[in-house]
Amino acid sequence: MAERSQQQQLAELLEVQLQGGSDAGGVGKYLLHRAKPHLPPWLAWGGTGLAGVLGNARWDGSAAAGVGLTLASVALTGATWWAGRTTSQQRQLHSAITVACGSAWLTAACLAGPTAGPIDDLYLMAGPALALSWNIRMVLRHNPDATGQSSDKGLLEKVGLARAQMGAAKVEPNRVTAPVALEAGVQTNDDMAKALGNIASALDLPTSAVRYNPDPGSARRGELVIVPEDMLAEVVEWEGPSNLGGSIAEPLVIGRYDDGSLLVMWLPGDPDAGRNSTHGLIAGQSGSGKGDAALNLLTEILSRRDVIVWFSDPKAFQDFATLRPGLDWAVEGGTSTEVMVAAVEAVIPARTRWLGAHGYRQWVPAAAQVQNSPEHSCRTDGSACGCAGMPFLVAWFEEAANTLRALGDDAFTGIAQEARSAGVSLIVSLQRPSYDQMSTSTRASLPSVIALGCDARDEGFVLPDEVLAAGAHPGAWANRRPGYCYVVSPGIPEDRYAAPGRTRRFTHRAVPVMELLATWAQRNGATADPVTAGAASSIAGRAYTGRTAPGTEQTTTVLRAVDEEDDDMESAGLLVDPEDQHIDPEAELPDPEQGDDVPLFGQETGRKPSPAEARRLFADALAEFESTGQMIVGPKDFMDWCDRHSLSRPWVSERLKEAALEGRLEATNTTGRWRIVPVLTAA
Repeated sequence: MAERSQQQQLAELLEVQLQGGSDAGGVGKYLLHRAKPHLPPWLAWGGTGLAGVLGNARWDGSAAAGVGLTLASVALTGATWWAGRTTSQQRQLHSAITVACGSAWLTAACLAGPTAGPIDDLYLMAGPALALSWNIRMVLRHNPDATGQSSDKGLLEKVGLARAQMGAAKVEPNRVTAPVALEAGVQTNDDMAKALGNIASALDLPTSAVRYNPDPGSARRGELVIVPEDMLAEVVEWEGPSNLGGSIAEPLVIGRYDDGSLLVMWLPGDPDAGRNSTHGLIAGQSGSGKGDAALNLLTEILSRRDVIVWFSDPKAFQDFATLRPGLDWAVEGGTSTEVMVAAVEAVIPARTRWLGAHGYRQWVPAAAQVQNSPEHSCRTDGSACGCAGMPFLVAWFEEAANTLRALGDDAFTGIAQEARSAGVSLIVSLQRPSYDQMSTSTRASLPSVIALGCDARDEGFVLPDEVLAAGAHPGAWANRRPGYCYVVSPGIPEDRYAAPGRTRRFTHRAVPVMELLATWAQRNGATADPVTAGAASSIAGRAYTGRTAPGTEQTTTVLRAVDEEDDDMESAGLLVDPEDQHIDPEAELPDPEQGDDVPLFGQETGRKPSPAEARRLFADALAEFESTGQMIVGPKDFMDWCDRHSLSRPWVSERLKEAALEGRLEATNTTGRWRIVPVLTAA
């Protein structure tokens, strides 16, 4: 860029010279002014001839002068070659040849005389030829219409793209964009992508400041984008949502780009703009600012009037507790998250059926309103149906690695592949979306990503190859620049995919605003429509309550997930019955007493229920679990129940299988775990 500035300065100086004053008038004045820039080579030619005449008068026939002039000629030529090493090879060679010819003629003229032999003829023929060559070079260099060769040519030569052509640059605030055409048949856009690091080094900029946007219609053309100043270094705190009360279909502002423009994304699709609905992935290693990125997106979602959020957080809402009252359904991981996953799977066909019956090919903001238009009616007579609207649904799974370990790496595959047409957006947040944690099918179904700093080896898991080739490099940040990110999502121009951005910081000063936002969502936010609520209740039963009004204590169902590890006592230490707590383990044993030898086993253990009564008791147990909101059960959950009714664990396992065949239970992804199907299904 510095070389380009020098070229511009030379052009401006040339123009000043052309417009300089002169005493000549009319045509003579114009010709003199146009000839000024081309006079120096001719003046040098005339000065060399005069020097030859004067030198001959002093050193004619002097052997010592011949030696001195020859050495001076060689030294001057070498110095010219050395001084021209920073210029192009053509200019260096041209300068050295000119000095060598001039100094050789001057030496001959001083010793033999300027008119001896062919010396005068060489002066009259070779001298003007050299002067004209410099005039021609000047004319070719000053070509304002040239786009194939720019002053940035030297930059491309340094990075091994000498024959590439760079067009006129477009200069914007903190952003320079220049079209590039690589050498046909020799260079491709991949060569340019590989040279971005060297270009950044040549310009003394960070790697993320230089990126290349290839032309989709050409293998050798694209745009080189340079952002000289990192405007993300300054931390910007979150002060509130950008569009309180707006629609979820409007842009969600989550930060800013390195050139100062807003960093936005969309979740619903827009048929008029040709934008598809999307699912999102938030990925970044510990300390990269993933929590703040999630808060930026979640606060934007909760501030919209036509969306509900189902949220799972195995970390007990450590970062999101303030916003929890504004969520339609919030669970803390484990079994309750498994129920939520099953509920999301159930609402997809129900919502798709409703949208299709009302004439919507995909969810749009009009679907969230009462259906008073005959064009969107489920009635066959063509009149308006007046059905309640269906708000957009965001199913958010925070720290999803825990859920994927419990349910399998394809737990979200079905949701990701089918939910977009149902007005459902899946958001998955985890540190490392590698193939050993998330199935490739699920990852391929999450087209949007907020990629924060990560290990350089994980870049291929979070960003598409073409975005990495364009210059994106989240591995360069790791956790040293919290909040720095790349965003790839429908609706964002593709040339922005490789542009770094930064989310806003959430501090203690944001807590009061977040509390107000949660209260606003309770009072003004959307509530689940009957179709969505009914489908969720058919799976979760009383575990799904929906958002409560302000001032009402939300019924939070605590579900106990029973794992095989419950058999291990080492995590809880020694267990002592309350009635034995007074016993001193160091005391001497008492003397034997009468009755100590009475057998403990082989005695009557109480009445065992009949098969019919046992089945009734088992049905009552399932109803009791359902009433408390524990919708996932297994043999472990019936241990105390078996002790009370003198029934064995194998007997319970058989009853669980029978209940599954009868439709009262449904198998889950975990062996030995069953989901209770509610008896009463909400309309």
